[in-house]
Amino acid sequence: MTFANLRALHAVIGQAIDNMERVYKSQNPPLDYPALDVPYYVSQTHSAEVDRAEALKLEPAVFSAANEIVAACGQLTATVHKPFFNLVEVMNGTNVAALFHFVEQSHIPEILREAGPEGASTRQITAKITELRATLPGAKVFEIDPTKIGHILRVLATYHWVKEVTPDVFANNRLTSFIDSGKSLEQLKSAPLQKYDGTDGVAAFVGQSGDVVSKIMSYLSQWLLDGGLATNATNGIPLALVYNTPCKYYEWLEQPGNELRLKRFGNAMNGTRYFEIAENIIHGFPWNELPKDSVVVDIGGGIGSVSVILSQAYPHLKFAVEDRAPVVAIARKAWGTKHAELFDSGRVTFHVQDFFEEHQPLDVPGVGTVSQPAVFLARAVAHNWPDKDVLKLLSILRRAAGPHTKLLLVDNLLPYACVDDKVDPSSSSGGAVRSLVPEGSPLLPNLGRASANGYILDISMLCCFDAKERTYREVETLMQATGWKITDVKRAVGSLWAYTTAVPV
Repeated sequence: MTFANLRALHAVIGQAIDNMERVYKSQNPPLDYPALDVPYYVSQTHSAEVDRAEALKLEPAVFSAANEIVAACGQLTATVHKPFFNLVEVMNGTNVAALFHFVEQSHIPEILREAGPEGASTRQITAKITELRATLPGAKVFEIDPTKIGHILRVLATYHWVKEVTPDVFANNRLTSFIDSGKSLEQLKSAPLQKYDGTDGVAAFVGQSGDVVSKIMSYLSQWLLDGGLATNATNGIPLALVYNTPCKYYEWLEQPGNELRLKRFGNAMNGTRYFEIAENIIHGFPWNELPKDSVVVDIGGGIGSVSVILSQAYPHLKFAVEDRAPVVAIARKAWGTKHAELFDSGRVTFHVQDFFEEHQPLDVPGVGTVSQPAVFLARAVAHNWPDKDVLKLLSILRRAAGPHTKLLLVDNLLPYACVDDKVDPSSSSGGAVRSLVPEGSPLLPNLGRASANGYILDISMLCCFDAKERTYREVETLMQATGWKITDVKRAVGSLWAYTTAVPV
């Protein structure tokens, strides 16, 4: 039956392409799908047709079709690729991650943006790297062998993350342009420590992942097999093995010497908005039904990335972003001049609050003192903590909630990689799902490679925090134990993120 399965997967791809093309051709004028070889810089302006073609990628029909293509291609590859070659790629995946980190740290996307579609030679790239590095305080400056740059970029070209135009001449493509900070080379020279300020945070996400997360992940086996204990540390997470610290992750970020890491972390969390599309958080809860000047408390909201999106969509609401003092201190500056009207008007405000301490009333401009907000919003918070800590957090929020307060928990809800026969197929709940694919589909029930980012994030949470992304049943158990009742679950379009609403009981 293998050939039949391969042909079924091939048919899934063909049908998905047809579905995508139908959407693009229905536009006036008809549009083509964005080309891989053509960069798309979010920091630049484009023609209406180019912007529309890019925006259509996020339309539900197109997004779903793209996921089917990714899932089917991944399954085809797993079936036909030589197992040892597959194994080599998996076991050496850290090599590729290290190359991405180097490319971001050396500002190659910015160098290639300014070089244009003709690209730049490895010698030209090397000269620019040396020139930029000379402006970084405390950096060692020496010229890298251009052949090494060529070998690094050729690996990324093989993975379609950059284009080799001619031998040893490279140019940005659509994927490389995605990790471009948008800063000019002159800006990077004059303010090298402000690369991530006022950006979409993707470059910061690459820097954060390559610097801290990759190092922590390398200790997974030692940590788990040794029972989670670490020499000269009591925090029980691999962070202790890497950095020899007794601190938890967020406490460690706030230690002297980690100022740039803390600042970059805030920007990187801004970049994680790309896990979802803006429409998901905008429509994941009935924000429009809240009365004017209702207060939404953004728990552990960092620099306010989500609150900014929501405040633009729902100007009648007030958003109070809460986090630890060092984060609040840098939040406004991290945005540069962006969204000044939101902050100056008081529609988005920042407040110091440790969410493991009893929740305190807060003063909101134009509203006054608020002790029982309309909504507690916790996006990408619970996944950072083990169950015992999430129970504590949810209990604190329950005690601070009024009779009409709602809790919106935004995290991945992980389906199983098999059909879940325990789910009632007639249930209208958006929580537990039997399968993400139609009955009889050859695709893996959780959409395989198309959903891999959620499971990878799950393991990152395990290593960084001894935490996890959760299944619906795991979330429901935590809610029930802390006095909350789930009333609605909306699953995001095109990803495993979900918007779980609960009320006090």
